[in-house]
Amino acid sequence: MTQPLSQALAAFEPDLPVTVAFSGGADSSALLLACVQKWPGQVDAVHVHHGLQSAADDFVRHAQRVCHELNVPLALCHVDARHQPGQSPEDAARTARYGAFAQLARQRQAQGLKTEIALAQHADDQVETLLLALSRGAGLPGMSAMAQQFERDGVVYHRPFLRVAQREIRQWLQEQGLGFIEDPSNTEQRFTRNRIRATVLPALQSCFADFLDTFSRSAAHAAQAQRLLEEVAIEDLSLVGNPPLISKLQALSTARQANVLRHWLKSGFQAVPSTAQMQELLHQIDACRTGGHDLDIKLANGRIRRLGKALDWYNP
Repeated sequence: MTQPLSQALAAFEPDLPVTVAFSGGADSSALLLACVQKWPGQVDAVHVHHGLQSAADDFVRHAQRVCHELNVPLALCHVDARHQPGQSPEDAARTARYGAFAQLARQRQAQGLKTEIALAQHADDQVETLLLALSRGAGLPGMSAMAQQFERDGVVYHRPFLRVAQREIRQWLQEQGLGFIEDPSNTEQRFTRNRIRATVLPALQSCFADFLDTFSRSAAHAAQAQRLLEEVAIEDLSLVGNPPLISKLQALSTARQANVLRHWLKSGFQAVPSTAQMQELLHQIDACRTGGHDLDIKLANGRIRRLGKALDWYNP
């Protein structure tokens, strides 16, 4: 269920110092101020200039002014967040941000410093992420939505507000008297997440008063189930081999074959097959009952073929 902001902050105990991803908006402003109040002198900030809108320079100046007032060191990262064909603008911006965070962490690591980054996503964001995943027919990994803590490219990330409602964050920030900026892109209806925020969430609120709690709880259940599947996949991969032996795969149920193959592909090659691609792969594995049966299909960003008695992943 959702938490009071004070309770969420009390439970947030990163290794210090901690870096706050600071856009200048209400949520990251509240997170930065709360961290400064809890750990004075142990907090710094990073602001990413996406180069996507004319107001971006104004965002930088605001971030610099706030960090100066709070006596917080600020790192400024410029990125090219323009999206490629077939890529959504939101995904391009997110990928660029994480790339900037990883580069900052590498620079600090070279100086003998570690980096833990706090992100300001909240309970409303969690529900939006879950709804987006459901709209795409996602499996358990997508339905798990966002994790409260995770590691990416050697950087540990925290989301201390993930169970806090946005309205409470804004109310607390108003009481503190710290100004923030409103990103005009947050109201652009061409972005699916913004349409969900503007139309779907109010409708859900009118029908299900506790939807932030219940939807977030469903995401937590999905995450728990996904962790269990990962444990099973690790055990099964040790049984079928790495690379997987076809005969060993055939001894498993279809569901366990799919589970272990997804784990093998993602953990070894960062490849995530579509549902149709996985179904075709399972069909081909089942058909490999003789030594002469070939297997070679496109999957994610590469191909899987039969190499002797095992599967082989390769990039043509």
